[in-house]
Amino acid sequence: MESIDILLAECERLHGHMCAGQLLGTRMALLGCKMIGVEDPRGADRKKLIVWVEIDRCMADAVSAVTGVRLGKRSLKYVDYGKVAATFLNTENQRAVRIVALESARTLADERYPEIENKRQRQFHAYSEATDDELFKTELVSIELKDFDAPGSPRSRVTCVVCGEGVNDGREVVDANGDALCRGCYSGFYYSRLDNPTA
Repeated sequence: MESIDILLAECERLHGHMCAGQLLGTRMALLGCKMIGVEDPRGADRKKLIVWVEIDRCMADAVSAVTGVRLGKRSLKYVDYGKVAATFLNTENQRAVRIVALESARTLADERYPEIENKRQRQFHAYSEATDDELFKTELVSIELKDFDAPGSPRSRVTCVVCGEGVNDGREVVDANGDALCRGCYSGFYYSRLDNPTA
């Protein structure tokens, strides 16, 4: 694994700026990989690492930058819990650890650096020097990785009977009539269609 300074530079390049969330995500990724026995996540060990992030903020970009996991490679999974947390799985030995940033880490910054006016700078300094135990709660967990969730080529593809759009990897819903529908047609979309169907 590269030094934390090199990893932070890569995080800043990919994310667009450096912040306390990037540092927290970097440290989380380093700890997660260490705890599950992944030494080279962007190289030799890249095919045995899957990470679930629980928030769509700076921390998630840092985890991706440090480990090399990506949504498009299906090695990065997003679960919208709104928590500064991630679960790291070594698919080779099935060891998994969930790491959560402690709420007390925020007050730690205020306690250690009250003289620094800028909150983000206080957090960055504190997150740089704090121990892993001061920043994170860690717990070994069990992950059942379903075949449809594994990296690689799609395992299945069906066409929604309502909209005619393709649905990969078992994400369809089969209704009472046995018809396959996309989740949007079955339970509603996250967007609203406009009268003009073309852009």
